[in-house]
Amino acid sequence: MPDGGVPTPDGWCLYLLECRNGAWYAGITNRLEVRYAAHVAGTGAKYTRANPPVRVLASRGYPDRSAASRAEAQLKRLPRAKKLAFFDSH
Repeated sequence: MPDGGVPTPDGWCLYLLECRNGAWYAGITNRLEVRYAAHVAGTGAKYTRANPPVRVLASRGYPDRSAASRAEAQLKRLPRAKKLAFFDSH
């Protein structure tokens, strides 16, 4: 997993996965390793049950769920070409 992808126990993170079909999936969690394992096992989001992830492309910590949710909304509005750069700029 990328550096900085594991937030403090009280923190949240935004993550970006690459799925088997080539698509990218974004989400938030307060336990990235557990959430990624759930996606891989098919018990995560409905989308990743049908399109399992192959790797974590990027992640970034946030102080609380609200900040992570706002960042997720911003990320999802971006075109694919700008999504990875989002993690470097925020």
